[in-house]
Amino acid sequence: MQTSNRDIAETFIKLADLLELEDENPFRIRAYRNAARIIRSYPKNFHEMVEAGEDLTQIHSIGDTLAKKIREIVQTGKISLLRRLEKEIPHDLEIMLKIPSLGPKRVRRLHEILHINTLHDLETALKKGEIESVKGFGPKLIQIITEGLKQKRYETHRHHLYDVLPIAQALAEEFRKIERVDRLEIAGSIRRRRDTVKDIDMVAACFSGSPLMEHFVSHQDVKRVVMEGPTRSSVILKNGLQVDLRIVPPNDFGAAMHHFTGSRAHNITLRKMAVKKGIKINEYGIFRSDKRIGGEKESDIYEIMKMQYIEPELRENRGEVALALQHSLPRLIERGDIRGDLHMHTTCSDGNATLEEMAEAARVLGYEYIAVTDHTKHLTIAHGQDEERVLQQMEMIDRLNATLKDFTILKSAEVDILADGTLDLSQSVLEKLDLVVGAVHYKFNLSKKEQTRRILKAMENPCFNILSHPTGRLIGLREPYEIDMDAIIKAAKELGCILELNAQPDRLDLDDIYCKAAKEAGVRIALSSDAHSVNDLHYISYGISQARRGWLEKEDVVNTLPLTQFRKLLRR
Repeated sequence: MQTSNRDIAETFIKLADLLELEDENPFRIRAYRNAARIIRSYPKNFHEMVEAGEDLTQIHSIGDTLAKKIREIVQTGKISLLRRLEKEIPHDLEIMLKIPSLGPKRVRRLHEILHINTLHDLETALKKGEIESVKGFGPKLIQIITEGLKQKRYETHRHHLYDVLPIAQALAEEFRKIERVDRLEIAGSIRRRRDTVKDIDMVAACFSGSPLMEHFVSHQDVKRVVMEGPTRSSVILKNGLQVDLRIVPPNDFGAAMHHFTGSRAHNITLRKMAVKKGIKINEYGIFRSDKRIGGEKESDIYEIMKMQYIEPELRENRGEVALALQHSLPRLIERGDIRGDLHMHTTCSDGNATLEEMAEAARVLGYEYIAVTDHTKHLTIAHGQDEERVLQQMEMIDRLNATLKDFTILKSAEVDILADGTLDLSQSVLEKLDLVVGAVHYKFNLSKKEQTRRILKAMENPCFNILSHPTGRLIGLREPYEIDMDAIIKAAKELGCILELNAQPDRLDLDDIYCKAAKEAGVRIALSSDAHSVNDLHYISYGISQARRGWLEKEDVVNTLPLTQFRKLLRR
């Protein structure tokens, strides 16, 4: 099985985590994390590049050491350094990293201070109240860790949409080419674009005699067949993902797609409503009494129920059924509505491409404008810029803008919100920027009251425009910090601030619930990629999916505006 870019990236992430447990050099650790980010989004396959003997050091930020390790992964499946660390570090310490809010630094602290080596040790220390004595472990954090252990969240089998979607798409594309397959689509939570998914669901419409199921269970990437039947089979891939395939006759395809897309709550609500009308809806079709009245197309269900078609992203039983009956569903935002990207990084801080390279890549995507938002000085590990460097970058942008036609680079910065709520640049520099993106990057463990007060104070600065990744979550790695989002949304409305939907796949922050809440409050959203390379600009598609799950329309998102109108919106 060919090593994928994702496999190589995950190896580097694991190596960085274990090195952090060992208290290694933070810059070395960051180099591995940056490499993972570059590799994950790189358009060419590293396995094929290694086999072709290509010089990997020609890729920005990939030096000799990283190139050697990439070749080692491709040729042997792992890195010798990682093998050594796995032998030296207690296995349970690695597992603890999967418990929400327990990152490498906190796990190391527990190990060093309380000699916690196993999950049992952690459980015992929690029961005895010993963890309260460790600096930085407040009541809320202890509660999150306790819940994580109780619910065995370290055993979670959910995967990031970003990791699973390309695999599902590749399999679907391959299986569609098999003889006598009429249609084949991805269903389940992937189709609804949830930020994490448990497995891959596929539904196929086949004509009699199709060898699809035989190809499915004997696929080269299958590690184990869980169950096998003529119309339904389930397999585990070599990468650990479960894939379920249902085969139906072409006439049943629409009903089956609806059923296996879900969500279960949406389907139950629809079916109960149908029963009152004397209609039965299931995976085999739509029936009145015993007479089949539809099911070949998914839209049959909504048409027969005299409802507006409900897009898959909305099928979560959050009021979409009632609005569909009134034909009042929102017209969800689409990729083509986006005119610019308002959050990205260059080599001036921790990005992997130059200002010119990011601008050119954005132009190729059809954007009219971008905002370059390199980090500020407080974030030293990301090479944050001080006032002098920010001003120098602004001059660079002015020079570059003078050469560009029908495209504008906005002068901006991702400015750290300090613990007291002040911003990490002087007011005189903030006033020179076209827009200010503020973000929390440290002191995540403040109380809910303190964290909320901190962010509200920052938003009150008249130069503040966009609150970046507002809850600070990293999916599966870090829980959102404690914050009163109702108060933040209310203040954003009153102050004319914008909340960001950060499309970076590990963040997708705001989540869909808060997106919908912001929309209902009349607060505008900036949908941005947080790109650190030219390829990361494509993360915007994951943000679009999240925005659609949050009921957002074109009018709710500020970077759907032409530049002139967007500039007017920035005036507070």
